[in-house]
Amino acid sequence: MLRAANTIRRTFSTSSAYYQNKLKLALIGQSLFGQEVYTNLRKQGHKVVGVFTVPDKDGKADPLAVAAEKDGTPVFKFPRWRVKGKPISEVVDTYKAVGAELNVLPFCSQFIPMNVIDHPKHGSIIYHPSLLPKHRGASAINWTLIEGDKKAGFSIFWADDGLDTGPILLQKECAVEPSDTVDTLYNRFLFPEGINSMVEAVQLIADGKAPRIPQPEEGASYEGIQKKSNAKVNMAQPAEVIHNWIRGHDKVPGAWASLQKCSTVRNSPVPAGQPLEVEGASQPGLITSSGLVLFGSDGKALQVKSLQFEDGKMIPAAKYFSSGDTTSIELTEEEKKMAEEIRVIWKGILSNVPVIEDTTDFFKSGAASMDVVRLIEEIKPKCADVQLQNEDVYMATSFHDFIQMFVRRLRGEDQEEELVINYVNINNMTLKMPYQCFINGKFEDAENGKTYDTVNPTDGSVICKVSFASVADVDRAVAAAKEAFETGPWGKMNPRDRGRLLYKLADLMEEHQEELATIEAIDSGAVYTLALKTHVGMSIQTFRYFAGWCDKIQGTTIPINQARPNRNLTFTKKEPLGVCAIVIPWNYPLMMLAWKSAACLAAGNTLVLKPAQVTPLTALKFAELTVKAGIPKGVINIIPGSGGLVGQRLSDHPDIRKLGFTGSTPIGKQIMKSCAVSNLKKVSLELGGKSPLIIFSDCDMDKAVRMGMSSVFFNKGENCIAAGRLFVEESIHDEFIARVVEEIKKMKIGDPLDRSTDHGPQNHKAHLDKLVEYCDIGVKEGATLVYGGKQVDRPGYFMEPTVFTDVEDHMFIAKEESFGPVMVVSRFKDGDVDGVLSRANDTEFGLASGVFTRDINKAMYVSERLEAGTVFVNTYNKTDVAAPFGGFKQSGFGKDLGEEALHEYLRTKAVTVEY
Repeated sequence: MLRAANTIRRTFSTSSAYYQNKLKLALIGQSLFGQEVYTNLRKQGHKVVGVFTVPDKDGKADPLAVAAEKDGTPVFKFPRWRVKGKPISEVVDTYKAVGAELNVLPFCSQFIPMNVIDHPKHGSIIYHPSLLPKHRGASAINWTLIEGDKKAGFSIFWADDGLDTGPILLQKECAVEPSDTVDTLYNRFLFPEGINSMVEAVQLIADGKAPRIPQPEEGASYEGIQKKSNAKVNMAQPAEVIHNWIRGHDKVPGAWASLQKCSTVRNSPVPAGQPLEVEGASQPGLITSSGLVLFGSDGKALQVKSLQFEDGKMIPAAKYFSSGDTTSIELTEEEKKMAEEIRVIWKGILSNVPVIEDTTDFFKSGAASMDVVRLIEEIKPKCADVQLQNEDVYMATSFHDFIQMFVRRLRGEDQEEELVINYVNINNMTLKMPYQCFINGKFEDAENGKTYDTVNPTDGSVICKVSFASVADVDRAVAAAKEAFETGPWGKMNPRDRGRLLYKLADLMEEHQEELATIEAIDSGAVYTLALKTHVGMSIQTFRYFAGWCDKIQGTTIPINQARPNRNLTFTKKEPLGVCAIVIPWNYPLMMLAWKSAACLAAGNTLVLKPAQVTPLTALKFAELTVKAGIPKGVINIIPGSGGLVGQRLSDHPDIRKLGFTGSTPIGKQIMKSCAVSNLKKVSLELGGKSPLIIFSDCDMDKAVRMGMSSVFFNKGENCIAAGRLFVEESIHDEFIARVVEEIKKMKIGDPLDRSTDHGPQNHKAHLDKLVEYCDIGVKEGATLVYGGKQVDRPGYFMEPTVFTDVEDHMFIAKEESFGPVMVVSRFKDGDVDGVLSRANDTEFGLASGVFTRDINKAMYVSERLEAGTVFVNTYNKTDVAAPFGGFKQSGFGKDLGEEALHEYLRTKAVTVEY
């Protein structure tokens, strides 16, 4: 069989707030979904007077029955309600005796008689996983995918004597992603939102507000349950149709095809692989490192991740040709003892099986997906060193195969394969860079196969194609980070060992610093010498600094009033938050990664990082180095893609507990809103700036000119703390401008890889166009353009270093950030210290600021009154890994660097002990 689904379990809870009107309910149904509906209806104050569910299977009760019995709710387990189409009177009488006012059927596999459906005061409501009237019947989710619907959803309707034909009470819908499977669609929307909506529907009925909207017949469809006999894949169809057929058939019955010795549509180039004949296909499939690639009749490709043989054995598709290796290993006495302990666990789960033989098959003996979770959880305490996944059980279903897999894993013989990296060589250089998503310790294509071009700003040429991540990729990355934090070695690691890994990572970055600097220069336009010293150099320093903090994160003891005659001890603990998201900008791709992720990791968190869409390459190279450093899988995940898709999903994701963002103020506001609405996740924001630099007449003029130019033109002006506006005292204004222009004329503009270049290209074309427009506005408003203001006449995205003077406070360029090599100069009257301070602070931004004067009293007076997170005195751009960095006002909040940055990624727990 061909498989397309990866199971992701999500939990759901509702508020415990109580509504005014309550009902007596009978719950008729089964499953974990039914259990959650039952639990949450009771939380809302409704009284469940009876639960009617299926009999125990193999000695195990249904989850709904387990929950109800635990609460003392009456539970009835009828094998059937009708015989030969007629209601069983004893069953119906038992039901009527509970006195329900409403029947709630969250999921029910039994046929319920109409005299039960219609008996309560309010009748019966049913949950159905499709947008009725489409896909009536028992396989609605499957057919939503098989038919390639763009929207999925569910309906809660009033039961009638038809098959899913009753009036609609409410419906909710969601988009179907190209990578969705039955599992992902169910787990991310139909399950959690369905529970919420069932509770909502019951309350609407209780409040007398529930509508009854007749179902239209237009667009109605009914599809039966698929069986293995009619689930064969027709290969003579377009790739997308095949993809939909495979993912729609899920694990049962499973789409199948004959191969002669889960799927994703691929838009990216097809990798090399070993040919495999597929019956009915127009061309052979390919077994690659990522799975089985199949080709549709339109020549397009899709990728299958798992294969299952007729005997039930499932394997990764990539291992098809090596699946015959079944050599058994001899167990030591200690391993035999461990095997017998695991046999006892199997027996506890498979209670219906008299004896667990080596040939006993876990699933053929009646185990279900919940039993897989139970098996793994019960084995964990026995051997914490072996990390098992759900998929391991599906791949080794017999007891013998499971023990063989477990022992190989225990011995370290079944280690993960060496990291496979598909590199690209750029500009005929011997420079190798990953270009795929980095998820759970592996580089892999985006699940939908999409890519995009990343461009060299020096000449506008395409460097390579990079994976364009989807929402499904984000969800997989977050799931990997969550598992790494909760159950992986990272969360259990001694802080000193964690620091050792970060030191090793810093050493590897230093070892590869020239390579990283070259990638940074090509991808972002940074001058190589600056990239080597600052972009890469400070990144290395940052990781070393925070590596040293790992074993120095401490709480405190607090004296409190004693509860006499007893005594109390109160202390605080600093704990990691969990999964953190980091979204970084394009101006310092590697350094911004380091500033945020080093503190995040030192605190013990795991992370999912989205690099800027236009500069993903150093982040992906960094990911490669993390593997070499021994960082456990899932701890660091890198997801290239768009902010609107990947960034938004990170903001919305319920499993992320903190988001750190550097970028524009408008996007920061949107992120903050999404983080609040989703799960009130912690946020730190480093946003826009319009940093003032005040130059007094008593300054060191040589230094003021040199540092003033650096404050604007450093890194081509693509610098968050760049001096967005210079205030120069009137008596030295003209001299200052003349000397700046003189120095600009000496600057060499050119290829950032040329070691003698002073000024490289702007990061990308859209930004260059914005800078040209910015200068045009300045001229139109009446500012004096002293130098530059235009694109350099050469290939690439080069902007002339620009100087404006006579800039008045009301002008656009006086208020708005250029984020480029544009010096905006205003003069102020001699001696008017308070006046220039007032003008400097007349902005909604407050990231950085500066002052040049030889008068220390004046310097201190000004620095105390400048409203900015950083104040430079007689210097500029002087940041250090030990000094906290962050803004005021609409430049954001929270700190990067220094000890304060650690607290952005920690929470404080107070513990009080009485003794």
